[in-house]
Amino acid sequence: MPGPGPHTAYALGAGAGMMRLSRGRFSPQHCLFYAVNAFLGPDLGSFAEWLAGNLGGGGGGIGDLTMSYVHHPFYYVLLLGLPLSVFYSWLSGVLLKRGLLDSVSGVSLSRSQCLLLVAAGSLTHFFLDHLFEENGHSNTYTWILSTGSWKGRVPNNVEAVLVVGLLCTSLITGFIYINRVNPGKSVTTRANHSMGLILLVMSLYCLWCVSQIYWRNPPQPAVGEEADLGVIIFLAIYFFLPHTLCVLSMNQKEHLASSPHLPL
Repeated sequence: MPGPGPHTAYALGAGAGMMRLSRGRFSPQHCLFYAVNAFLGPDLGSFAEWLAGNLGGGGGGIGDLTMSYVHHPFYYVLLLGLPLSVFYSWLSGVLLKRGLLDSVSGVSLSRSQCLLLVAAGSLTHFFLDHLFEENGHSNTYTWILSTGSWKGRVPNNVEAVLVVGLLCTSLITGFIYINRVNPGKSVTTRANHSMGLILLVMSLYCLWCVSQIYWRNPPQPAVGEEADLGVIIFLAIYFFLPHTLCVLSMNQKEHLASSPHLPL
C-alpha cells in the first residue's frame, strides 16, 4: 500500500491548491491538519506497533487491535473524530499564538472545522489505499471491477446506448442551460445549480446500473464492459466528498476582510 510519501504529498498538494484557489480561506493550518490525517490518521495502529516495538515492548497486540478498529474510512472518524478535533483546535491556537503557522483569519480553527478536516483526511487516505494496496486485490477495488464485464466481447445493447446517451446529453445540455449568459445569476448560484444537476443525473445513472447488474435476471452489463457504477460511487465517496468537506471547513469571508495577511 502507499507509504508516508504519497499520502502526505497528495494531501499537501491538494491542500496547497485549495489555499491558492480560496485565496487563504483554506489556510496553512487547514492544509497541515488535513495532510496529517490523510497520512498518519488511519495508520495509527501500525505507528503504535512500531513505537511499542522500538521502546522494547511487544506492540503487536496493540497495533493489531488498533488497526482493526481505526484503519477504516468511517470508524476512524466515529471513534477518534471528537477527541482529535478538540486536540487540533487547541493546537491551532498554540501554533497561531507562537507564530509557527498562520491561520490567515487571525483566529484558531474551531472544533467543527477540525472535525471536517479529520473526516476529509481519513477518506483521502483510503482513496490511495483502496487503489494501490494488496496487489490490486483489495475488497473495494475488486468490487469496483465487478460492476464491469470482463468475459469476452460485450454485445451491443441498444437499450443501454439510449439510456446512457440520454443521461449524458441531459447532463451537458443542462449544464449549458444553467450557465448561459444571464446577468441576474451569480457564479455561486450557477455552481450550486450545476452541482444539483450533476447529483441528479449521476443518481439516475447509478440507478440504471444497479437495475441491470443486481435487479435484472439474468444480469447484464449496464454500460458495455465499463465498471461505471463502481467508479462513480468510489469517486463520490473518496474523491469528491473529502474535497467537499475541506471546502466546508474553510474560514468565512467576513474573517478575511479584517486580515492583514491577505490582499483582497
